[in-house]
Amino acid sequence: MEWLALGSIEEIPALGGRYVETPQGQIALLRNEKDEIFAVRNRCPHRGGPLSEGFVSGHTVFCPLHNWQIDLEKGEAMAPDHGCVKTFPVRIEDQQVWLGLEEEAP
Repeated sequence: MEWLALGSIEEIPALGGRYVETPQGQIALLRNEKDEIFAVRNRCPHRGGPLSEGFVSGHTVFCPLHNWQIDLEKGEAMAPDHGCVKTFPVRIEDQQVWLGLEEEAP
């Protein structure tokens, strides 16, 4: 696992998010009301909406295009919708956010 330093928790809007460009594509960093940080592919499984622009509540992000709800721990759309997004590990050290990416095969 490769860990990328992404800055402070405060750089991620509360109850929302931002995205980062990585070798594995755009990843949304999302922050809930408890300052928990989640990372998912920045593309809703429905119509590709930017999840980084969605509203975050608890462990759920609401897609800004059609209000699909995505579970931030599993990456799965909540019923009655179907689909999923890739999730990525996040760790916090001294208020700094680190994103875990699988190392690409040579």
